[in-house]
Amino acid sequence: MFSKKKKNDNETTNMENNAEAQVTNEETTAAQNAAAEQGGAESGAEDTNTEAAPELSVEEKLKQENAALNDKYLRLFAEFDNYKRRTQKERIELLQTAGKDVIVSLLTILDDFDRANKAAETAVEVGPIKEGVQLVHNKLMSVLGQKGLKVMESINTPFDTDLHEAITKVPAPSEELKGKVIDELEKGYTLNEKVIRFAKVVVGS
Repeated sequence: MFSKKKKNDNETTNMENNAEAQVTNEETTAAQNAAAEQGGAESGAEDTNTEAAPELSVEEKLKQENAALNDKYLRLFAEFDNYKRRTQKERIELLQTAGKDVIVSLLTILDDFDRANKAAETAVEVGPIKEGVQLVHNKLMSVLGQKGLKVMESINTPFDTDLHEAITKVPAPSEELKGKVIDELEKGYTLNEKVIRFAKVVVGS
């Protein structure tokens, strides 16, 4: 009898343990399902946020690119316009002061001419005046020569249309002077090897 009672107690204990294990398993499963649902909800929320910021359409991208290029063009145009104005101003200033160095170098010669004129007013002899004028002339040619000016040598040289301007032709006094410059009415000049004035000459024929 006691054995049967003990057996019944054991069966009761086993049933209680099984019931507790089943309850524990159900709670664990419920927790896992809740976690999965929460994870799914979070994933859905992320997807929703991602979908909330859709990519720009091709037309919108082109509009943005066009706006950026237009802004770049306007900036470049403004810079070029400023550069053009600055260079024009510098060119005008250069033209206005291009001969400044030459003019400054000629001022001393102008002073010499002023002194020569004063001396001529009280001069008794012509000789000293001629010497003074010759000195001023030599000084002038020296200053201009430093600036690159050279006088053409035309007399007895073959006539050259790149250097000479024929005023007239006259019979040559000899065969050697035919086609050559016999006389010079105005000197020709070159500046840094470039003709700035043709020599006006008489050519032998």
